[in-house]
Amino acid sequence: MINVFHIVSNKHWTGAEQYTYDLVERLRNDPEFYAEVVCRKYPVVLKQYRRLEIPISILPLKGVTDIDSPVRFARLLRKGQNVIHVHSFKDAFMAVMARRISENRNTRVVVSVHGVYKPKNNYMYTKLYKSIDCFVFSSEMAREAFLGKAKKQYADRTVVLRDSVCDSMIGTQVPDLRRELGMDSHQALIMYHGKISPEKGLESLLSALTHVDKAKYHLAIIGDGQPKYKAKIKGFIVANGLVHNVSLLGFRDNILEYLRQADFGVLPSIQPEALGISNLEYMMAGKAHICSDNGAQPEYVHDGVNGLLVPPGDEEALTAAINHLLNDTATRSRLGTQAQRDFEENLDYPAFYKKMTDLYRSLLNAAPVIDIDAPQPEE
Repeated sequence: MINVFHIVSNKHWTGAEQYTYDLVERLRNDPEFYAEVVCRKYPVVLKQYRRLEIPISILPLKGVTDIDSPVRFARLLRKGQNVIHVHSFKDAFMAVMARRISENRNTRVVVSVHGVYKPKNNYMYTKLYKSIDCFVFSSEMAREAFLGKAKKQYADRTVVLRDSVCDSMIGTQVPDLRRELGMDSHQALIMYHGKISPEKGLESLLSALTHVDKAKYHLAIIGDGQPKYKAKIKGFIVANGLVHNVSLLGFRDNILEYLRQADFGVLPSIQPEALGISNLEYMMAGKAHICSDNGAQPEYVHDGVNGLLVPPGDEEALTAAINHLLNDTATRSRLGTQAQRDFEENLDYPAFYKKMTDLYRSLLNAAPVIDIDAPQPEE
């Protein structure tokens, strides 16, 4: 049996946590694997993972200066074949140190890179990178951004394994959103879902909506973020007379059930996305969506075929795209149908799960990387 430990340390439920949740949900039912989550003591995150009814280890996970976490975690690694799958470089420090303390050479460290990063060149990070068995990128764009001029150093330990999403019902049934929002029957339900933060382009979206006929739409914003930024968004909504057209709904479970009620989605990120899980969710739900073209989105969203691409921060282009989908229901239907077909043929979850578990097996069958500070065998 292969023991897989997923380490996440965020305060909020983000794409990395959902990615982990979906993987662990399948691993726990796979007789070849034992799955456990390692996280911090944050109620929002713990509530979700406890629904899986799996072992959860709660650790401080405070980064490179945290000595307690690797010592405690190392006790779980003493025996067997282990894969430590982390979702940030901060947690990778803990994983590498715990492996070293455990002295179990049948342990591998995998890092899923959930963003667009360039490697840091300082001593500590260089040492860390050399101790990681595999870097998993969700797109070619993210991989190339990280490697840059460092191809010779890390390329042979990188893989591109495009993320996926799955349809799993959690908790209670989803309400009728149109009724909840008091929408008129002729209005289109537009949706944004994801983190409420500056890099997601919500201000550009709201600015674009000031140039759209208010009688034609209602925008539902699903997600959570920092209170200060949420207050700024609420202030913009009030100041621009959008109170009756835009609703902030907070975090919601069963997001796909909400997406299926939408007429189309908008994801106007101004920061390059390493993949864009939210994009895949619209595709899986068979819904047209508008998104920025500044990240990996063009690797699977094709403008005018299965979605609409706009330049990041271009409010004029975003307004035009929104008006296009508001006024052309045939295009909405065509884009959504093709998006769902492309998802099922190229991006579905069973294929992703097989590739990930094959990766776990292959890493354990290969020679481990050597921790820089670990004792070396005598020649």
